[in-house]
Amino acid sequence: PPCSNNNPYASFGATLARDEEQNLWSTPHDVTHTEADDDRVLYNMIVVRNQLDKDSEEWQKLNYDIYTLRQTRKEVRSRWKHILEDLGFQKEADSLLSVTKLSIVSDSQNMGKARDILLKLSEETNIFPTSWELSERYLFVVDRLIALDAADEFFKMASTVYPKRPDGERVDDSQKALQC
Repeated sequence: PPCSNNNPYASFGATLARDEEQNLWSTPHDVTHTEADDDRVLYNMIVVRNQLDKDSEEWQKLNYDIYTLRQTRKEVRSRWKHILEDLGFQKEADSLLSVTKLSIVSDSQNMGKARDILLKLSEETNIFPTSWELSERYLFVVDRLIALDAADEFFKMASTVYPKRPDGERVDDSQKALQC
């Protein structure tokens, strides 16, 4: 019968789905994900959703919120990756964006500068969505850029590629393509 468990790969899809469920950011099997504030928020939403009845309105709303948050995070990450690749970090982009509990700050004196640059990115570019709360994760990324002496170039590129719109309206990628 098709439901028999003789197939060693039968649960493979389920395992991937479970990993995606637990893996709140980008590193599979990273047990440290709930230690970051933004991960903890998402994790708590998932825990609450999983206790609800799947047919309920609350479950559907929470499921949509979880999906939206994940999509937003993926979009932000891909914007950062896009700029890093444009700056010549094609091979290093993923490792520059990878942050876990084991990540360390290269130089504690850079922390203030990293915070300032992150704030400037948030206020003067559209690299983060308007509703985005500053993520500790990107503080580590900016710190790495400072160590590579590429933080200023990153900011300039972000200002060009994702300029802040004066009226708060966002231009999505398809509109951007039409404008080019």
